[in-house]
Amino acid sequence: MDAFLQRLVPDELWELFQRVVPRVPTRPQGGGRRRADDRMVLAAIVYVATTGCAWRQLPPVFGASWQTVNRRFAEWSAARVWARLYRIILDELGARGELDWSRCVIDSVSLRAVKGGKLTGPNPVDRGKNGSKIHMITERTGLPLSVAISAANVHDSLAVEHVVRGIPPIRSRRGRRRRRPAKLHGDKGYDYLRVRRFLRGRGITPRIARRGIESSQRLGRHRWVVERTIAWLNGYRRLHRRYERRADHFASFVALAAALICYRRLTK
Repeated sequence: MDAFLQRLVPDELWELFQRVVPRVPTRPQGGGRRRADDRMVLAAIVYVATTGCAWRQLPPVFGASWQTVNRRFAEWSAARVWARLYRIILDELGARGELDWSRCVIDSVSLRAVKGGKLTGPNPVDRGKNGSKIHMITERTGLPLSVAISAANVHDSLAVEHVVRGIPPIRSRRGRRRRRPAKLHGDKGYDYLRVRRFLRGRGITPRIARRGIESSQRLGRHRWVVERTIAWLNGYRRLHRRYERRADHFASFVALAAALICYRRLTK
């Protein structure tokens, strides 16, 4: 594998991916067309996620047709490979003590949907254009612990339960697995009694700015980490717009981007 492909899928990432990718069924009678190499296909998918290019624009360096790469992406999405990869990378970070649960932050970012599909809706901050929203929770240093998608017209406060419950039980350096932060910071869009009750019911202390009382500048002392993570997410140009009509394929790209953001911390 040349340096270009090695940069897209380093050896350590490939070893993690092999733990989650389904085994290829063998034909007892033999024969059939030779299957494209999984590592090459994974490199092509990472290339699409990073550059934002269309499937048809994949360069021939990957040794597989764009149709093959597209089918394999759909196959792995159906097997929840991207979510599982994200989960084991979080486990590796937790086991190394890289996750700081003392203070987490929740936020969202909206983007336009080019083709429509499920989990899209009129974006109130984009002149009613059809769009989707990515919700996320990051730990204190900005690593995403949970991501979710919704229609762009879904209020942030309505997605809190789904995103918080989406935090998986993650390994710790010592003791039991953990899935609840000590505190959760949010802006005034989360200032609802039902949100505070839900968080307290799960043993999480809400640190949410109160509308008409607290200044947004005070919140910025802790909220900037999630804004930086959103900027990292925007580095994956496939997420500048939602090009996937299928919501599960869009969610797969979001999970892949979150996994790669976390993977970078493993290699530091």
